[in-house]
Amino acid sequence: MNILKLLDKLSHDQFFTTEASRLETITNLSVFGKKAATAAVPLGLGGLMTTSVKAETTHTQITGTALKSTLTDALQLALVLEYLENEYYAIGLSTAGLIPNADRTVFMQISKHESAHVSFLKSTLTSLGATPGSKPTFDFTANGNFSPFTDYNQFLILAQAFEDTGVRAYKGQAGNVMSNKVVLQAALQIHSVEARHASQVRRMRANKGWIELANGGNMPSATNPVYAGEDNVNQAGYNTGTAFGAAAGSAAYDEILSGSDAQTIASLFIA
Repeated sequence: MNILKLLDKLSHDQFFTTEASRLETITNLSVFGKKAATAAVPLGLGGLMTTSVKAETTHTQITGTALKSTLTDALQLALVLEYLENEYYAIGLSTAGLIPNADRTVFMQISKHESAHVSFLKSTLTSLGATPGSKPTFDFTANGNFSPFTDYNQFLILAQAFEDTGVRAYKGQAGNVMSNKVVLQAALQIHSVEARHASQVRRMRANKGWIELANGGNMPSATNPVYAGEDNVNQAGYNTGTAFGAAAGSAAYDEILSGSDAQTIASLFIA
């Protein structure tokens, strides 16, 4: 099975456990986010969340226009996530005294990567005849629930959550960009870089570079939706848990994040 067919199959299958006590008062992130998701993302992505599955399952009958719409909607979603990460690191780096000197080099490099991703996505959307969505106004406190620019531990928590979200979200949209092999290749290249970011930030927080079960690793419970489903041990009919144990079996395969779930998480940080 070639990579395109494999990704096509995967696209049919299938936020943030102890930091500041104040963060534990945040209830379920996904419940909070769903109330704001539709209104907060000003890119008309709601249609993608409900129609792209139909488009994927009947792709042999879809017109070129429909395929293009699915492709550009997926890129618009990716652009929102890249806008979010790019601005987050830019603010963090410009906040005096926040990031220790020993860690600044890492975040300066990650910030450059995110900026490059934004530029690529905007350019690609334009080349496809679509208008790139404007950068939203972000609220990285999530309505006062976080203080990432005054507390470095919280800055790292959100950095991990954003990177882990991005990795799963890019994978979840693979089936929606398959109509353009050049874009698919670039998206996969960005996906692997986001995974390197996630692993690096996780290590900086004294976590493992990979995810075991649905445990983000020393994260507030409010971030659980980022890791929901990561405890899956069944892959294409093969039970990896039986062979290697649940923790190792789940860690060997990362799970996708649906467009709607990625939108919900991002929406928490859009004013």
